[in-house]
Amino acid sequence: MNASVIVVGAGPVGLALAINLGRAGIKTILLERNPEPQFLPKMERCNARSMEMFRRIGLSKKIRDAGLRADCPMDVFIVEDLTKPALLEEKHPSIQTFQEKIRECRDLSMPLEPYQLISQYTLEPLLKAEAEALQSVEVLFGHELIEFSQSDYGVSVRFEDSDGQSKTLMAAYLVGCDGGSSPIRKQLGIKLRGEGGILELQQALFYCEELFERLPHGNGPGQGRHYHRADADHTFLIMQDSTKHWSLHATVPDAEAMKRKFEEIVGFPVDYELLSCAPWRQNLLLADRYREGRVFLAGDSVHLVIPTGGLGMNTGVGDAFDLAWKLIGTLKGWGGPELLDSYEIERRQIGDRNVGASRYANVGRQKWRSIATDEIFDGTDAGELIKRQLIQVADSEQRKGNRMIGAELGYRYVDSPCIDNIPGGPEHRVGKYNPNVWPGSRLPHCWLDDGSALQDQLPETYVLLSLGKKSLDTSKLRQSYEKIGAPVTEVRIESDRLRDLYGFDFLVLRPDMHVVWRGNDAPQNPQEIASISTGHGRLD
Repeated sequence: MNASVIVVGAGPVGLALAINLGRAGIKTILLERNPEPQFLPKMERCNARSMEMFRRIGLSKKIRDAGLRADCPMDVFIVEDLTKPALLEEKHPSIQTFQEKIRECRDLSMPLEPYQLISQYTLEPLLKAEAEALQSVEVLFGHELIEFSQSDYGVSVRFEDSDGQSKTLMAAYLVGCDGGSSPIRKQLGIKLRGEGGILELQQALFYCEELFERLPHGNGPGQGRHYHRADADHTFLIMQDSTKHWSLHATVPDAEAMKRKFEEIVGFPVDYELLSCAPWRQNLLLADRYREGRVFLAGDSVHLVIPTGGLGMNTGVGDAFDLAWKLIGTLKGWGGPELLDSYEIERRQIGDRNVGASRYANVGRQKWRSIATDEIFDGTDAGELIKRQLIQVADSEQRKGNRMIGAELGYRYVDSPCIDNIPGGPEHRVGKYNPNVWPGSRLPHCWLDDGSALQDQLPETYVLLSLGKKSLDTSKLRQSYEKIGAPVTEVRIESDRLRDLYGFDFLVLRPDMHVVWRGNDAPQNPQEIASISTGHGRLD
C-alpha cells in the first residue's frame, strides 16, 4: 500500500479531510488535477458549525486572520444601484459584534464560533499549507485521476502526474471530493437526483481598489457585503474577504455584459479590472449513495445546493470531519463495520435536509425576483408600484436565505447505527436553533464557570461527561471502551449550572461531540453503549 487513504480533490472538503487524517498519523495522499489553487470566488463563508470544527483542530484563528476583518458590517441590501437609498436593508452583525454576544451568552443558544467571511481562493491555500506541513500527508497538485478499481483488500488508483506520466497508487480507501462533475461518482454509476439547471448565470470576479471606501453612507446603502439589484437579470454583487475583490452574478451572456452590469449596480465611475468570468448553474441535487465498497464521496460530489445561506461548502466540511474520524477508527482497528456504514446514513440525511433548506431559501428569493422588472428604473407610476410590491414581498422572503442557524447547528443524526437512538426528538427548523442533547445532536456550546468553553475541554476521543455534584461510577463504561481499544476520556465538570442547562447528569459523546447517550446515571448496559458507538453493533 502506498497510503491508507487517497483523497481526490483539493478543495476545502478534500483538504479538511486530509488534515484530519494526517493529524491522526494516517498516511494520506491528496490528488488535485489543477496545478495550483484556483483564484475563483466559489464560496465566501465558513459558517458557525464549520468554524467550531476548525477550532477543534486549531485552525479557527488562522482562518479569521486570513478572512474579512472582524469589524466589517455584514448587511444585505436590495438596491437599484449603490448611489440610491436601498429599497430594503437586512441588518447582520459584524463578526466582532457577534463574538461579543457569544461571550456574554450564558445559555446554550449560541455557537462557540460565529461565521467567518472568507473566500475560497483565500481558504484553500491556507488549508493546503496546513496539509503539506503534516508528515503523513502528501499533497500532489497537477495530478489527475484517470480510473480506479477496488477489491476486498484495497483500491488501485491510476492517475496522470504533472509530467503527463501515467502512474498507479494503492490504498485501503479512496475518497472522492472531486466536485459536482465528480469522475469518481460517475465511474461508480451513482446518480444525482433533484432539480438541475434551475438558473444559468455568469459569475465574474472584479478587482476595485476604491469601491468599498466609496460606498455611500447615511441615506445610501451603506457599507455591507451583499447587494441584490432589483432587475430582471438576477444581478447580485458580493464583497469578498479583501474588500477589494467583488463577485458579480447575473443572467447575461458574456463578460462584456457583466462589465455593464457591474457599472450599473455601482452607479458611479470607478476604476476596476475584470479578473475572471465563467458560467454556472444553480442546482438542487443529492446523490443516491455516498459510498460503494471502499470508495466514499463527500462535498459537492454528492450534494449540490444554491449557495444562499452558505450550505454548500459547509455541508461538505461536515462530511469531511464525520468521515475522517470514522476512517481513523477503522484504520486503527477499534472501529467496527457499522462505523463506516454510518457515514452515509448520517451525512446523506444532512445533505438531503440542506438541499431542502436551500430550496426553501431559493423559493423565497424567487418570489420577490419574479416581481422585478426593468420598469423599476423608469421612474413611472407603474415602476413605483412594482417597486412597492417588490419591497413588501422581499421584506419577508429574502430573509429566509440568510437565517440558516438551525441548519448550521441544529442537525441531528437520526437512526444512526452509532447512536443509542430514541424515537421522537425535537423538531428540526432551518431558521431557528433549538439547543438540546437528544442522542444524535451536536453538544451545544456553553461557557464554564472559569470562562473557558466546554467544547475546548473535550479531547478528540469518546468522552464520558459527568455534570454537577452527583457522584457517578463510570468505570464499567470506560473499561468497555478500553476493551474495544477505542480512545476514551472521563471528564467531570462539578457545576450545577451546567447540569441544569444540559438537563442530565451524564452524557456519552463521540469524538465529533455528537451525543451517543444521556441520562442521570451511568448506563445499565455499558458494553452495549460502547459497542454501538464504535460501530460493532448491538449485543445479542
